Amino acid sequence: MADRTPAAAGPRRARTAALWALPPVAALALVFLYPLALVVRQSVTPENGGGPSTAPYTVVLATASFRDALANTVLIAAGATLGALLLGLLLSLVIAFVPFPGGRALARFVDLFLAFPSFLITLALLFLYGTAGIANGLWTDVTGAAHGPLDFLHTPWGVLLAEVTYFTPFVMRPLLAAFAQVETAQLEAAGSLGAGPWRIVRTVILPEALPSLAAGGALVLVLCLNEFGIVLFTGAKDVVTLPVLVYSKAILDGDYTGACVVAVVNIVLSVALYALYRTVMARTARTAARRRPAPAASAAPADVSTGNAPAPTPALAAGGADRARS
Repeated sequence: MADRTPAAAGPRRARTAALWALPPVAALALVFLYPLALVVRQSVTPENGGGPSTAPYTVVLATASFRDALANTVLIAAGATLGALLLGLLLSLVIAFVPFPGGRALARFVDLFLAFPSFLITLALLFLYGTAGIANGLWTDVTGAAHGPLDFLHTPWGVLLAEVTYFTPFVMRPLLAAFAQVETAQLEAAGSLGAGPWRIVRTVILPEALPSLAAGGALVLVLCLNEFGIVLFTGAKDVVTLPVLVYSKAILDGDYTGACVVAVVNIVLSVALYALYRTVMARTARTAARRRPAPAASAAPADVSTGNAPAPTPALAAGGADRARS
């Protein structure tokens, strides 16, 4: 009897686990999978009736409006991601390794910034750089001109600026967490061996932060592909992205089948990018683990054999020490 009890307990535990998993799975299917299935079904349902068909995809994908929206979406998303990566990396390096008053408060503000809605940032840019904004107002007051020189927020450049401004903290947050894990001894050893600030960044800091940089960039890319509020609030009428095209077809034109086709394409594009991100992240993590050097020799420059190695880099060393004390 004692021998059969453990064998019987296994199936019972499996059934209990399945019962506990059933409610969340059912809720997920009702809230997410069912609406998604409705969108996919509508996308293959012709307007004139009949059975499922790929004709709606053929019609929508052949239109110039869809091709323009797809090109705008990809170009703006790629440009905003690149801008957010460069700006986020620079700001994160300054906050993490260059000691200055208010550095910790600024790092805390990055967390708060993530909770801001995207339209709030767009409205702030309109107040600053809009046709009736502060910058143009100062220009007209000083020069007496009828109009200010800045009128770009209603163009793709304005959308790009708004998205870079809004999504940069999404890159900074994982980078700051990664920089906090960099050991101060590595920075001090690299500086004492003669490495300059940029060489320390390139050989010590960036290899440790590369997975976080890739994660932040992939997140920003997916978010930019699906961004709707920024494009809408900038008033860029000539900038039509895939989410804006979905809105136009569904709300303005009443073409629900065409809207569902564009929505499915947008979903497929986002899922494909996410899968690519997971693949790149896995390979990056493995490569970083194989290449990670020993702490004492991680940033030894090639010219330290001269025996004239300078002192540690003050900014990086002080920044690392400050983070270590905190």
